[in-house]
Amino acid sequence: MVAGLFLLAAGLSLVAQGAGATVLSPWLPIHLALAGGASTAIAGVMPFFVSALAAGHPAPSRLRAGAVATVAFGAGLVALRGVLPALPGLPGPMGALGGMMASGPAAALLPPIGGSIYLVGIGLVAAAVRASGRSGLMMRRPIVTWGYQLAVLNVAVGATLATLMLAGFPPVLEHWDRLKPAHAWTNVIGFVSLVIVSTLLHFLPTVLGGLIVPRRSAIYAVLGIALGAPLAGTGLLFGLGPMAGGGAVLVAIGAGATGLEAVRVVRARGRWTTDLGWHRMASAGLLAGVAWFVIGCCMAAGLVVLGDASAGSWSTPLVIAPLAIGWIVQVIVASWTHLLPSVGPGGPVEHARQRVVLGRLATLRLVGLNTGTALVWAGLVPGGGPAPWVVPTGATLVTLAILASVVLAGQALRLVQGGRPAAPPLPATARGRSE
Repeated sequence: MVAGLFLLAAGLSLVAQGAGATVLSPWLPIHLALAGGASTAIAGVMPFFVSALAAGHPAPSRLRAGAVATVAFGAGLVALRGVLPALPGLPGPMGALGGMMASGPAAALLPPIGGSIYLVGIGLVAAAVRASGRSGLMMRRPIVTWGYQLAVLNVAVGATLATLMLAGFPPVLEHWDRLKPAHAWTNVIGFVSLVIVSTLLHFLPTVLGGLIVPRRSAIYAVLGIALGAPLAGTGLLFGLGPMAGGGAVLVAIGAGATGLEAVRVVRARGRWTTDLGWHRMASAGLLAGVAWFVIGCCMAAGLVVLGDASAGSWSTPLVIAPLAIGWIVQVIVASWTHLLPSVGPGGPVEHARQRVVLGRLATLRLVGLNTGTALVWAGLVPGGGPAPWVVPTGATLVTLAILASVVLAGQALRLVQGGRPAAPPLPATARGRSE
């Protein structure tokens, strides 16, 4: 739920920006969605997947809870840098208080403190991943765990750069135009995307009802992104064009292999006869996310190759809609749709009720997420000259889809109260499956 609230806040801030709220920092929706929503979700589920692959026990619950709380709290403090400038515009005492905060030490100190806390949280995530499954009977598909570990290293580098910038470290501030592409690549692709791709190797067949079959396309997907993202980030960090371009090409190959792996999983999928809305929201959301990922990575790689490790090697308006909304946000929503009634609290009866709830408005939510992504993308493309309503309309569609998904997830969680169902009788289809 914490990740969902971050995503909802990101959607609302995007709507506000599309409506002309210039007081909000342009990077705020991206930060809320990635550092807030995606990082919190990853901190919560990554140790679980590692333990599942090793057929062992997850890390201690206190360590996992501490990792989630620290990452979320740190991301929230950093987000104040994008919110505080808007507070003086509030009416009455709230505006006066906001003006004091925006001009006081909080505006300068809290964001870098938040970045430091976020880095501590990432360290706790790494410790939880290392502790998960250590007593397991086996280690299936170790390439997934390797991908997770390299992803943690990537975000440590990217988040450190951002924290130094927030703290006003002169060498970073002076060269931020050149360091920004490295920060974006290590976080968006080297961390969040690498974790999702590594997870989809076993999660996507599970959602689609197929077998988890080792394929070369899966190896190319993880290796391409795991090797390419740090190469591209290092090349951009030090202005090494050939290295950055080579890494970007590897990432594009990894993204293409991810798409090929998804196609092969679809061909071997099972056929569902019950809980169709729930299955549609989870499976179609994951597959649509993969399609946006391929598009976004190819465009990001093209910018690096053409930009030759310069400040133009990253264009947030050009790639952020496919990568942040269509790929990351949509995959998070689809994932919690599948996981809540699969590994969440409750028994078979409660889980069957949750599937019914989480499958509501599945088609409308999918249309909202993907149509909204396309509209935001079209409206943000530099030089496109779109109508002024395009971005606000797309952002509104995305936000409504996220809001509906968060509300339904909350309703699904409330169905489990002390082990007893707290909902009306099951429909015939859901009751038949659970019984």
